[in-house]
Amino acid sequence: MTDDLSTSGSYVKPGAQFDRDMSYIPDRVTAGGREPVDGRAGTGHPSPADAPPWPVEAGRYRLVAAYACPWANRSIIVRRLLGLEDVISLGTPGPTHDKRSWTFDLDPGGVDPVLGIERLQDAYLARYPDYPKGITVPALVEVASGEVVTNDFPWITHDFFFEWTEHHRPGAPDLWPEATRDEMEDVMKRVFTEVNNGVYRCGFAGSQEAYDEAYDRLWTALDWLEERLSTRRYLMGDHLTEADVRLFTTLARFDAVYHGHFKCNRQKLTEMPVLWAYARDLFQTPGFGDETDFEQIKQHYYVVQTDINPTQVVPKGPDPLVWLTPHGREELGGSPFGDGTPPAPRADV
Repeated sequence: MTDDLSTSGSYVKPGAQFDRDMSYIPDRVTAGGREPVDGRAGTGHPSPADAPPWPVEAGRYRLVAAYACPWANRSIIVRRLLGLEDVISLGTPGPTHDKRSWTFDLDPGGVDPVLGIERLQDAYLARYPDYPKGITVPALVEVASGEVVTNDFPWITHDFFFEWTEHHRPGAPDLWPEATRDEMEDVMKRVFTEVNNGVYRCGFAGSQEAYDEAYDRLWTALDWLEERLSTRRYLMGDHLTEADVRLFTTLARFDAVYHGHFKCNRQKLTEMPVLWAYARDLFQTPGFGDETDFEQIKQHYYVVQTDINPTQVVPKGPDPLVWLTPHGREELGGSPFGDGTPPAPRADV
């Protein structure tokens, strides 16, 4: 299975542990089409050396990213924080899809207004007529050719920061601060393996033994985060980084989906005082909460993942207004954007 939002196959394999296939289209978009910056993606997932680079060019690419998907939501948030809206357009598939592909059912006529396609699958097949894997988001698509460029989600946001620098807005935050980059890499890798992916190991466990192991690993990591964030406002200190973006998209889905749907039910997020305050702090920061859609999140998981929820009934709660309650994290000092500034309000709101 290529992704939690893969459009092929069953999610739950009886007797098996969930194993995420991290084999994606490896191409990178780089400044001038040069060899990409040799960074790391925070997953232990390397960038293949033979991946051909595509040049950074304003207006050339469209980011296709569903608000329902945590990996795609990450790319939407980073694009917004860095101010790339005018140079990389955004296409948003709806929250549900069939076995073939994500679809643009939220757009008039069910057609993406820029790419002119009904299914993201069309962009994959335009480049690879026999594409064998699931049609995943996020994906960068070249507008002129209609061909997918890459769906390698850890590197998409990495390159938004390192390769699109000349197009960053004035005051864009330093999402990969050099002074803490090595430690940040270790933190992001643990967040990815134990939390971002850990909730899926619980939800898609094919046996009691696999579930018990996944559950214990997840809560060990969440307890570690609760302790780490008790003395610092953000994962890497006084200012937000991409590490915070990556953790946020899982926390935003925790009580609405993962606690019940994925059986991650030792506690709700609202019952973990430090993580809950931290999550609200981020949610109330421009670029986070205003790029989060709880209804689309719930519709996706509860409707599409019929292995887990065969009735496709979508719960009405929890009340999203709790995300707007005071969090008190200012007492730890720091500020989200450091020497930078918040992004401008969304133009479509």
